[in-house]
Amino acid sequence: MTTLLRRELGDVLRERRRAQGRTLREVSATASVSLGYLSEVERGEKEASSELLASICGALELPLSRVLIDVSNRMAESEGLAPTVPLPVPSGDVVSASAA
Repeated sequence: MTTLLRRELGDVLRERRRAQGRTLREVSATASVSLGYLSEVERGEKEASSELLASICGALELPLSRVLIDVSNRMAESEGLAPTVPLPVPSGDVVSASAA
């Protein structure tokens, strides 16, 4: 069975919202998105535009990059791949790599 990106994205958004103890109504009002549309996004029935996704993430006070990492890890797991492992980088340090 194929894993759909919109379903994984919706699952991550729903889990994060519930972990905050917030209702669809609260988040939809803060994100300026209709309650019905947000519900459809969470259920994986609608594809969220980048603008809508940014608005929802803003309402949840979550960095979009964190949501996308979580979705990516779920997709990798469903494909039988190892999830990404974040590498700690102290703030203020510059990390560079060379192909040489």
